[in-house]
Amino acid sequence: MVNVSDLRKPGYEISPQFLNRWSPRSFLEKDVPEDVLFSVFEAARWAPSASNQQPWNFIIARTKEDREKFYSFIMQGNLVWCKKAPVLAVIISKTTTERGFNAWHAFDAGTAWGYLALEASRKGLITHAMGGFEKERAREALNVPDGYELHAVIAIGYQGEKDVLPENLQEREQPSTRRPLNESLFEGSFREGS
Repeated sequence: MVNVSDLRKPGYEISPQFLNRWSPRSFLEKDVPEDVLFSVFEAARWAPSASNQQPWNFIIARTKEDREKFYSFIMQGNLVWCKKAPVLAVIISKTTTERGFNAWHAFDAGTAWGYLALEASRKGLITHAMGGFEKERAREALNVPDGYELHAVIAIGYQGEKDVLPENLQEREQPSTRRPLNESLFEGSFREGS
């Protein structure tokens, strides 16, 4: 396994949970106990939400039959590795409220995903969110009505060894770094290209 601290060095002191969470692709074919699995969705439940609308929902696949339904809309580049994940989830968000369009639905759903990912890491699980899926095919397969946006498919499980992955993915099976803080943080106003 990769030693995360060799690859990720924060510029300022932060909790190790933020550095240790990354998105591996190698999963063990090992079931996740229900209480552990549901605890990561419980963490997502407590994410902050504009006007407490909580627009996010998760559709999960734990059985062979349900996972195969998900395979029908996941693109081949992701399918090659995510088939070993014991749990797949699609995160969606409701785009409207009783007052009209919810401009914050995607922001809130992303926050819920972040909470889920951090709790999963704390529980010894790995997660990998994928944008590589056919949204309209997923909408149909999962019976998602209009008024909901589909954001990502999330693979959830226990980390496997990288040598079980295709060679091209083995090279990528390590935590990525991040640009320096001073390239993302601006004081007073935005400066493009700084």
